[in-house]
Amino acid sequence: MRKYTYIDKYFFVPIIPLLILISCASVETQDSNLVVTDESIKVDENQLFLDYLDDDWEKSLSDNPLFASYTGDKSSNDKINSNSIDQFIKDKESDKNSLYLLKQIDLSKLSKDNQLNYKLKEFGLRNSINAAEFPTYYLRLNQRGGIQSFYETGNRLVYTTTKDYFDWYKRLEQFVSNINNSLAISKKGLASGHTQPRLVTRGVIAQLDAIINSDINSNPYLKVFKEADESIINIEDKNKLIDDAILLIENEINPAYKRLHDFLLNDYLPNSRESIGIKDIPNGKKYYEYLARYYTTTDLTPNEIHNIGLREIERIRSEMEQIISEVEWDGDFLSFLNYLRTSPRFYYDNPKDLFNAYLIMSKTIDPLLPKIFKEFPRAPYGVIPIPDETAPFTTTAYYNSPSPGRPGYFYANLYKPESRPKYEIPVLTVHEAVPGHHFQISIAQELENVPKFRKYQGITAFVEGWGLYSEELGEFMGIYDDPYDKFGQLTYDMWRAIRLVVDTGMHYMDWTRDDAINLFIENSAKSKLDIENEVDRYIAWPGQALAYKIGQLKILELRNKAERVLGDKYDIKDFHYEVLKRGSLPLELLEFYIDEWINETLNS
Repeated sequence: MRKYTYIDKYFFVPIIPLLILISCASVETQDSNLVVTDESIKVDENQLFLDYLDDDWEKSLSDNPLFASYTGDKSSNDKINSNSIDQFIKDKESDKNSLYLLKQIDLSKLSKDNQLNYKLKEFGLRNSINAAEFPTYYLRLNQRGGIQSFYETGNRLVYTTTKDYFDWYKRLEQFVSNINNSLAISKKGLASGHTQPRLVTRGVIAQLDAIINSDINSNPYLKVFKEADESIINIEDKNKLIDDAILLIENEINPAYKRLHDFLLNDYLPNSRESIGIKDIPNGKKYYEYLARYYTTTDLTPNEIHNIGLREIERIRSEMEQIISEVEWDGDFLSFLNYLRTSPRFYYDNPKDLFNAYLIMSKTIDPLLPKIFKEFPRAPYGVIPIPDETAPFTTTAYYNSPSPGRPGYFYANLYKPESRPKYEIPVLTVHEAVPGHHFQISIAQELENVPKFRKYQGITAFVEGWGLYSEELGEFMGIYDDPYDKFGQLTYDMWRAIRLVVDTGMHYMDWTRDDAINLFIENSAKSKLDIENEVDRYIAWPGQALAYKIGQLKILELRNKAERVLGDKYDIKDFHYEVLKRGSLPLELLEFYIDEWINETLNS
């Protein structure tokens, strides 16, 4: 999966100055016979649209300084985004105004490329506006991210000058107000019945407790300054920033965290809901129906998605049974799963060996990619451990995209290596690194002759659908020759099928956490710790887990169609190029362009 570092607003869509078009039906000057008519005013609709996008982009960078930094724009490098309710409302109105201005442009008069740009811009705006109809600010705090993990933002930034380090310090000074906002919002949420489940809140409290009680020298907010590159910043400035940061942490950040921690522990936790489903907050069922449409970019209902998941579980289970037969296992399905979870042969006993296995697998895959791709990202990628502060509370791995001067990173969880099986390493690497997230996201960011927003628009069904689809591509590269590695790939496919069932079950039906855990245990070889972390993730992040399998099924459907219709003209390299060449797309648009490519290839 792709992890998104804490930013208060994920759709960076602004207001731009109103474009005024002046037309005259018939104006005759007193000093000449010149007549200006509607027909004589030639409006270049494409230029109007490009001007709109340029102004809109600049406004988005101004309104979202953290996002601007990620793109390499440091014009607001010492500012952060406010997480207040007032800012939420302001952003919503900004999106509405931007959509209004977009609708003044005549789609029919745009070039083919700009028609796609228009549709994607409108798609992003409408999604952002529709999401803002729900008070989502009440649900920002969860064990997977939020105000308690803002330090990860600093770790993602690129530092090339002394000023960059001082800018991060200035951001931390402002960050205290966001902690205070989070406390105020949590109080309002508790009063209105918009609370997180107690299970989620306990995770946040534990994370806050770890930060507050950490030794100052190991405080995560000190890391950027202690590890500052002395070829960029002189030792005097570095020491000054360390000293100032220690005072800021001790006198402002930690006390603000302590106030939030104590409120969550003493007031919020005992008075919030015990239930796990989002359906149990005000208007929650309607909200989940929206989330299902948003994350899948389809009109599928939660019930339809639930049933798709059940059918996929049955199909994948059949393939798993075949492998169990191949290895001549003397026992039933559940006993085989128990063997995979408990046999020492499938586990490393220390984090270093586990990490090295991920590195080796990455380098094994790299030279195999030309078998199935003809275009490759320019950005490099690396493999690094998930930070110790969050590793116990998060999933097996995630990916963070590259930014100017910084490679993409595949983050691997090394916490409790005895619970992280070797047969997951190949499938996890193709998903998070190559040809999964790193390929798709880097190629999108490197697109040429497209508006800048296109390079950063991440549509979850496409992004995660491609990640899951990439897992199956290990077959083409020959990395699942060992039957246990192949079973690991099927385990991950099963995992995403189960997600459709348990996410809809917990948030839209009446499933319990134990119901969800048991479905995993009965059908996948994932470890108990990993299963519990996954289920807790779905509880904290309703709807997101639906995107993977729905996106994967659509890409597989289109590949099978292309292979069937094109016959000898089909080449998997061409198919992958067509899927990735436009960046992230809603599934309906992806299907439109693949069908167009199939027809053009047939007639070529």
